[in-house]
Amino acid sequence: MDISTKSFKVISILEAISFLVLLGIAMPLKYIWDMPQMVQVVGMAHGVLFILYVIGAYFMKEKLNWSWGTLGIVMLCSVLPFGPFYAERKYL
Repeated sequence: MDISTKSFKVISILEAISFLVLLGIAMPLKYIWDMPQMVQVVGMAHGVLFILYVIGAYFMKEKLNWSWGTLGIVMLCSVLPFGPFYAERKYL
């Protein structure tokens, strides 16, 4: 496994964790306990990681010769709470 694959793997895991933190911790803090600050911080981090994930997925498509269908599945996984974990395990 080379550096670009390892980098995408790390980004994938961080993106998944940030999404889970956003949904499981930050959103309840905002809507139940009226503390919106966490959503701003975690939301920004998740947004940056999401963009890096999408760009990285395209580079992995080129590098690993994924079909467009595989890229579509990997992209779909980016919007599901545990999806990046699945994509990282199955396609890397």
